[in-house]
Order: sequence, then structure tokens, then C-alpha cells
Amino acid sequence: MTALILGLVIFLGIHSVRIVADAQRSAFIAQRGMNAWKGLYSLVSLLGFGLLVWGYGQARQQPVVLWPSVPGMRHLAALLMLLSFVLLVAAYVPGNGLKARLHHPMTLAVKLWALAHLLANNTLADLLLFGGFLAWSVLVFIAARKRDRAAGTTYAPGSMGRTLLTLAIGAVAWVVFALWLHAWLFGVAPFARA
Repeated sequence: MTALILGLVIFLGIHSVRIVADAQRSAFIAQRGMNAWKGLYSLVSLLGFGLLVWGYGQARQQPVVLWPSVPGMRHLAALLMLLSFVLLVAAYVPGNGLKARLHHPMTLAVKLWALAHLLANNTLADLLLFGGFLAWSVLVFIAARKRDRAAGTTYAPGSMGRTLLTLAIGAVAWVVFALWLHAWLFGVAPFARA
């Protein structure tokens, strides 16, 4: 469990620098350049992610169950994951209406991903991992919206065609992940009978 916690602290910590130490980040970039920041950011992120994955895998070997499984939660989680995939795609398809309206769809996608997995899982490791990401994504979203307001950021309206493309790509990605990739990567088939 120590590796999981350390991985979460490192990974979410480096991804929270703009919230807790934006002035120091800006000073680092001014002194050493954006590429140096990106390099440091990438190395720390990879270290944290590696520890997080390894620690979660270790914790799954001897799960500490916190509450009984609730019937139907896997289905609700699957529906939330469909929305999460659409929001994730919305972060990358330019000119879509979801990004125009929501402004930070990737952060919202992480929120839904974390919430879905908290609903479908019931161990201490799940609570730490997905609860940590849920709390982090809430704080990041609030901070990003504050930055937008302070900077007077406006988002161009999205087109219907780009929005439909976003929905289609998100849905297809969700199907592929839910039916094949999730079981292959994590050993859990979301739609398998319990």
C-alpha cells in the first residue's frame, strides 16, 4: 500500500503544481525554459505513475474489502464511463460544442472515471486510488475555472459536426475499451457476469 500512496502523492502532486505553486512553476520556466519544465514534469509523472500502478497491483493481491458490492453499480459505472470517454475525446477534437460549453472536459472525464470506479469497486486500494483522483480532479477543475475567469478566457462555440464526431469517437472508444482492452490491460471484464 505504501507504493500506491507514494505514487499517488508524486503523480497527483506534480499534476497539482499549477494549483499550489504556480509562481514557482513560472519562475522555474523563466529561469530554465519550458523544455526543462516539461522534462522534469514528465520524469516525475512517470515515476509517480509507475509507483501508482505497481502499488495498486500489489494491493489487489490482498484486497481489504471496505463494504459489500452493491448490485447494479457495475452497470452505472459503465454508463458513467461512456460519458467519461466522450468528455476525454472532447478535450482533443477541436471546435466541438462540449469543450465550448464545459471548458475543461478532460478534468470532468477524470471525475467521472474516478466516480465510476469508486461505485463499482469496494477495497481500500480502490478508495485510495479513485478517491484520490476524484478529489484531485475537483480541485483542478475549480482552479482551472478560476484561472479562466481571471484571464477573461472565452471559448469559441463548437460546431454540430465536430460535436457529433466527438460523440461518435467517444462511443466507439468506450465499446472497444469495455469489451476488449479493459480485460486485457487490467484483468477485469466490465460486462462479464459476476
